[in-house]
Amino acid sequence: MPDIFDVLPGMEVPVAAIATSLGQMWTDTAAAGSPAPAADTAKATQVNFVLHLGLHTTAEDAAAQFRTAGEFSKRYPSRVVVLCPLAEDQGVTEMRAKIYGECHLGKSKGDQRCVEFVMLSYPRCARRFLENQVSICLSADLPLYYWAHRFSANNKLADYTYLLTRAKRVLIDSAIAPADALSYPWPRPEALRDLAYARMLPIRQSIGQFLSRYPQDQLGAGLQAVAVAFAAPQAAEARCLLAWLRDRLSRCGPLAAAFSLAPLAAGAAGSLAVDFTYADGRKTFAWQGELARGTARFEANFGTGRTTLPAAASLLAPEEALSQAMFF
Repeated sequence: MPDIFDVLPGMEVPVAAIATSLGQMWTDTAAAGSPAPAADTAKATQVNFVLHLGLHTTAEDAAAQFRTAGEFSKRYPSRVVVLCPLAEDQGVTEMRAKIYGECHLGKSKGDQRCVEFVMLSYPRCARRFLENQVSICLSADLPLYYWAHRFSANNKLADYTYLLTRAKRVLIDSAIAPADALSYPWPRPEALRDLAYARMLPIRQSIGQFLSRYPQDQLGAGLQAVAVAFAAPQAAEARCLLAWLRDRLSRCGPLAAAFSLAPLAAGAAGSLAVDFTYADGRKTFAWQGELARGTARFEANFGTGRTTLPAAASLLAPEEALSQAMFF
């Protein structure tokens, strides 16, 4: 299996020459007639972004996350540092580095978005030097965002204190993170953001907008149970949806409702489903979404007659989920 560092694009350079190599890279790019940042614009970089590819990351997965970071940078020009730990050192004692950059022209000549990538491959014996090297690679005076992707254990990630404490946001994906990652005592738990929750934004907005047409007292009065059901690939998204419903419904007043999460019944259609149960049996609310088709359906009766409504259902694209988790 190829090492994830080797499958990522870029030109290998000496670790000690990363800064000068980046400058030369843009000079060569401009000389070749390709889009490059002007010398006096400081590349218009907006954020520092560290993408940490854990030991469970495959070569194909690494390439996919690299593309996601690139798509994100089309909107938010970034200095991206990609960390590639070696699963087995096999005699390697030093770090390796690659650099890569690209610019995208917008609607006007002056609208130019550039991204710089620095890839660092490191063996375990060089781990103690990593934070120092990362700090050198980052752009000064810009906020840092840290995305930990497919890490194998919470305590191993917790060892990266510099990144966890300095980052404005620490991003994980509860769909692929260790089971207790969201409750682990991270150094700054207030900075932690879940990409699974972020990519659920369109569904949360759709359900919220539908329910907002009804008075809060009608939504909460007599509510006995809230159930979220899910197809296996959407287990993390279902957990996020249930937590969001619990938070929002608690704002309707004191609740005695039971909240439950369960797989969809065998043979049931759809990806996610929500069902409210009320004590009087007359009020109802149900939502069912089919992500593969991009469709959903509401069925409700809150005392003003039965309502059915088709709707869209989708998750945010990966690069959009990144920006949502980082900035909102």
